[in-house]
Amino acid sequence: MSDPVMPVAVPLSAFALATLLPAALLVAGAATGGIWLYAALVWMFLVPLLLDQLLPLAADAPEGAEFPAAGSLLVGLGLAALALPALAIHAATGPGLSPLAKAALFCATGLWLGQIAHPAAHELIHRTDRRLFWLGVAVYSALLIGHHASSHRLVHHRHVATPDDPATARRGEGFWRFALRAGWQGFRAGLRAESARPHRLHPYLAYAVLSALALCLAALIGGGVGIALWLGLALHAQVQIHLSDYVQHYGLTRRLLPDGRPEPVGPAHSWNSAHWMSSALLLNAPRHSDHHAHPARPYPALRLPDTAPRLPWPLPLAALVALVPPLWRRLMAPRLAALSPKAQP
Repeated sequence: MSDPVMPVAVPLSAFALATLLPAALLVAGAATGGIWLYAALVWMFLVPLLLDQLLPLAADAPEGAEFPAAGSLLVGLGLAALALPALAIHAATGPGLSPLAKAALFCATGLWLGQIAHPAAHELIHRTDRRLFWLGVAVYSALLIGHHASSHRLVHHRHVATPDDPATARRGEGFWRFALRAGWQGFRAGLRAESARPHRLHPYLAYAVLSALALCLAALIGGGVGIALWLGLALHAQVQIHLSDYVQHYGLTRRLLPDGRPEPVGPAHSWNSAHWMSSALLLNAPRHSDHHAHPARPYPALRLPDTAPRLPWPLPLAALVALVPPLWRRLMAPRLAALSPKAQP
């Protein structure tokens, strides 16, 4: 029996509501504290876990559908991603909030940056409009991982599901070991790729300058504590960025052709899911195979091929499972074996 699907794909209004509402709750919470901050946490953490179990799976958008406002939402989210860390640090270093409210503000802001700002920046760096591209670069640089704009486009998309891709987790590799390896190797691989291209200004220099400006802003707002908080928010977001890569490519490999080159990237080289709420919250990032096949395709139009491997859980829940490597390996081993019966889990 095929999976149940909704009669229509996630509409753009749902993407906007799912992503902008928690940003608005964070703004209200930074100003007044209280229930708004806890509502933001519930919206981003508990609501997707619940609704993804209750709602039927989402369908693909109609072939050829246009989404003229999709870019405007990305711009709004990108600008919010640049403003929210500063707002959170201003509130967290001020006298207005209780310690518990400040902790909730930190956790909720970090969750928004990793779950929503990251998918938005990811979409922006794939846009051909240089203004949109550099907005995505600015978001990643503010999160102190500006090199992701290079390593993702120039290394990951070319070498995904091969040993040459730092962002592809090997079969049996735990997340925490992967994150340390992927972070350093991704930085170096992106640097090599950019250094081999002609530039008037090396992108890595731009990333460094933008990150330095972000930390200077943190210092102006909150001094040493402000810098520490910005570093903490950036680390929180970076863990989620690496979790996304880890879960969406874990253990998948491309076969070598007779000439020694890997086979072309196809639907089989990414894990996918079609759960409705997490698709709205993550800007259709769980339809990952189609993104690799068509990197420039607008996120509302991403499709889910029938032959693409599917995660047994929504992407946010899979990321939670991946935080416990022995549990993740045990649960994913039979699924990898089913895709490649001759391979050892």
